[in-house]
Amino acid sequence: MEDRAKYVLIGVFTFAVVAAAFGFVYWLHNNAGNRETAAYRVIFEGSVSGLRVGGPVLFNGIRVGEVTDMRLTDSPSQVAAILSVATTTPVRADTRVSLEYAGLTGIASVSLKGATASAPPLTKKEAGFLTLKADPNAGTDMSTAVRETLGRADAVIAENQESIRNSIKNLETFTASLARNSDKIDKLIDNSSQAMGSINDLAGSLKKDTSELATILGKQTTDLATNLDKRTAEISEGINRLTDSANKQVNLVGNNLNRAITNIDKQVTDLAKNPHRIIFGGGNDKK
Repeated sequence: MEDRAKYVLIGVFTFAVVAAAFGFVYWLHNNAGNRETAAYRVIFEGSVSGLRVGGPVLFNGIRVGEVTDMRLTDSPSQVAAILSVATTTPVRADTRVSLEYAGLTGIASVSLKGATASAPPLTKKEAGFLTLKADPNAGTDMSTAVRETLGRADAVIAENQESIRNSIKNLETFTASLARNSDKIDKLIDNSSQAMGSINDLAGSLKKDTSELATILGKQTTDLATNLDKRTAEISEGINRLTDSANKQVNLVGNNLNRAITNIDKQVTDLAKNPHRIIFGGGNDKK
């Protein structure tokens, strides 16, 4: 059921897109049809190769209309083109007409170029149309450009004919040399592939050795740090023991010194009380 709903939504969306496209084309066609235009007749001398019905009409490079019809005239050397041009286009009596091409084999377009703003409006009519006459060489611009280009190309080829021939010979020689040495070239390619494989293996080995070296250095560094901490602890313990022993010796000396001072003080006190004891000896005199 869900798959069916998806297909329905896809179909509705596709239909909406197609309907919108048709609507846009219809709107564009109506707008183009409702635009006010004026019809002009242009007489070309000679060939108008590349110009087609529906071709663009440009005024100073801006598109202002299109070619709606092309027909022959009473003169076998002339071609008449009917142009539908916007009425706002300032076509005057001195407007120049020529053909422009997109490229050497491109589609031609009618080019209108204004001259002066003070020129009178176009009033000349022929066959019921306001009529302009194209420049005499307007229909030959294409063929002239082709002939000039081909002429220049031919001149370049003629001037460099020997060099071109030598280049072709060198190319043939090079191709033949490649063909003769195809086995060697294949062998060279194989050797290059093997060399690249060896380089890749060497790179992998270097990467592995580097990793192992880093592991060894890391272990050595860890052991060195551990031994250094151990030695530092032993030195600190020895210094502490030496300090404790020195403190004990200092305390012992201090105690002995205090006892000695106490005895000296006692002897001095006894001397002050019984000086004849020191001189004559004996015990304390009784009063």
